[in-house]
Amino acid sequence: MFIQTESTPNPATLKFLPGQNVLDAGTADFTTVEAAAASPLAKRIFAVGNVAGVFFGTDFVTVTKNDETDWDHIKPALLGAIMEHFQSGDPVMEGESGSPAGHAAHDGPDSDIVDQIKELLDTRVRPAVAQDGGDITFHGFEKGVVYLHMQGACAGCPSSTLTLKMGIENLLRHYIPEVLEVRPVAA
Repeated sequence: MFIQTESTPNPATLKFLPGQNVLDAGTADFTTVEAAAASPLAKRIFAVGNVAGVFFGTDFVTVTKNDETDWDHIKPALLGAIMEHFQSGDPVMEGESGSPAGHAAHDGPDSDIVDQIKELLDTRVRPAVAQDGGDITFHGFEKGVVYLHMQGACAGCPSSTLTLKMGIENLLRHYIPEVLEVRPVAA
């Protein structure tokens, strides 16, 4: 088994490509060891130490390290943990495997606008951020402001504000005149 690694725009996050399916659909985000309880793979990665977060996409794993740790010290152990997991035959997730859409539900008078926002996120934004090892999901829409949740490599990325304001906000405002602004939300 050969696992490729790719850097991401977030210097604290690396993308690992095991060359096989990680999740059948959706994503899974683990920001603590406790949150990783349902994932044997995430538990193995956190056990390496100095890991601040683990994120799964359909064919990749992104790992965010603590600030005081250097990639040269942690990367070999992470590669070993990921390889060991896939060779063990253990499931990536116990029970359900990730959130298929990842978007928050929204009912009310703006449901048509929200459907357009989610459609643009799914077709234009999410595939691009998945290339960088992350995900961006809809959290809410209120008084012209779209609230988005950033996960994986996108969470805490130095260029995330620029991505939100210059990329996503401009895209949504172009196609949906009711959108005035885009803001991130904490998990």
